[in-house]
Amino acid sequence: MYVKILKVLFIIITFLYHSSTFSKTTENKNFNQRYLSKYFSALVSHENGDNELAINYFNSTKSFLRIYPNYFDQYINSLVLDNKVPQAINQIKTFDRKNNVNNFQANLLLTIDALKNNKFKKANIHLSNMEEILISSSYEKIIYQILKSYNQLFLDKKIYNIENYGKLSKILLAFQHCYLDDQKSINYFAELVNLESGDYSRYLFFYLSNLIRGKEYDTAKIVSLKIEPITSTLLILQSKNWVDKNDFDKFSEVFSCKSEKDILAEIFFLISNLYSSQDDFNMSNFYINISNYLNPKFKFNLSLAAENYYLMNKTSELKDVLKNFNDKESIYYWYRIKKEFEILKESSGEEKSLIFLNSKLQNLKFISPKIYFDLGNIHKSLKQYEKSIEYFNLALERISKKSDSYADILYRRGGSYERMQDFEKADKDLLLSLELIPNQPYVLNYLAYSWLERKIKINQSMNMLLNAYNQKKEDPYIIDSVGWAYYLTEDYVSAEKYLKNALLIMPDDPIVNDHYGDVLWKLNMKLQASYYWKAAILSDEADKKLKTNINNKLIFGLNKAQ
Repeated sequence: MYVKILKVLFIIITFLYHSSTFSKTTENKNFNQRYLSKYFSALVSHENGDNELAINYFNSTKSFLRIYPNYFDQYINSLVLDNKVPQAINQIKTFDRKNNVNNFQANLLLTIDALKNNKFKKANIHLSNMEEILISSSYEKIIYQILKSYNQLFLDKKIYNIENYGKLSKILLAFQHCYLDDQKSINYFAELVNLESGDYSRYLFFYLSNLIRGKEYDTAKIVSLKIEPITSTLLILQSKNWVDKNDFDKFSEVFSCKSEKDILAEIFFLISNLYSSQDDFNMSNFYINISNYLNPKFKFNLSLAAENYYLMNKTSELKDVLKNFNDKESIYYWYRIKKEFEILKESSGEEKSLIFLNSKLQNLKFISPKIYFDLGNIHKSLKQYEKSIEYFNLALERISKKSDSYADILYRRGGSYERMQDFEKADKDLLLSLELIPNQPYVLNYLAYSWLERKIKINQSMNMLLNAYNQKKEDPYIIDSVGWAYYLTEDYVSAEKYLKNALLIMPDDPIVNDHYGDVLWKLNMKLQASYYWKAAILSDEADKKLKTNINNKLIFGLNKAQ
């Protein structure tokens, strides 16, 4: 926030300087000091991400924008971020008649306007203007190259080579072939889906869409059967839902490879994803709004904007975006319910949020295994372990034992049993999970740590933990477990080394602080031990049982407390 204030003050000081110079060197009377506070407010609102308020202030200072075109782009940026892309384009056109538009975003929007209206030759003119102001080695150059190649594709109806941008080039090529109705596009989408590095599962939607467009319904159903019912993305789960219900027309209702606007919208969604992955959520939302402007039918893409707003703690904007998802599409409607539940839990507490959740569940037309899985996790996080087990049972009943998710649900249900101290059922679930998928590091860690807590199978636990550690050497929970295993085998020197490393990664964790205090006590560093015990007891995450145990250690020492 402090950096933002400094940035705005710098802009205002620069503005005042140029305003003073302007008033001394010209007879122009347009500059009016009484509007300065509104302009300052516009800049502050823009920097704080309050785009609607920024627009109001900018609108009241339009004369400044015409005199000082360097600030015009902030006004345009605010309009787009407020999902007012047509208004932004109209403002640019009005401004461009009086001033030369010379920033990237304004030229980009003029290009998009031309492309949306199939004025491809006019788009070429805007692209030429864009090229003159590009910042090399930036996303701007990549965006320019993509738009240039696709504009030529739309004009000449033939493939144009794109610079080698790795996997991105494969995606762009797939859509070029799809636009030309070339059967090679199916192979390109299949290749993307099967790439080992990165997550390109999104392109399974376009693979299925192409199959359905070719009326290969049986093949689409076979592909749908192989989709993971729990871990797949929202779009893929929604696609599976459509295929399973024979709602094949749903695919063409939201996207068509024959539509220039739909393809460009997908490209801008991809660009939005790139910015989001760099934590530049404002730029991500800028491009997702452009994507939505080009293809408002594909409202599922707005889930990216929802995630951005969630990470930015912009609750009001998040709620507005979530309204786009209704009960006609159960997967995305469940996504909306979950997000609204999280918002309510944060603002009003667990009791009210659960009442809300249960009321919404009654209106769901279709409850998938994914929904039962999520409900199990929600109730487990709220320490309602019996309820979580009920939902995990329902999820297990609805998926194949061959699914990777089956082992994962067993692990999670086993954790609920362990929290209830039903160790027999917990061990059974966790061992079966390992039988289905051997050497899962987090399952190994959970089961071994549970045994250590019960002071059973110490040596076997140590071997399991070292196996988990060799797979996840940077995971603080596994490092802590290994340290604790060494502690229980009375190798305090090794225990101190691992627990110290865990503490460096998670300095505020009460369990790690407690463990580190114990090992320091055993190494006869009793003053230091009490320091870490006190840190543990002061943690908001420490439960009542842990605090009582640590209090006893602080009063009586470790040996007597045990």
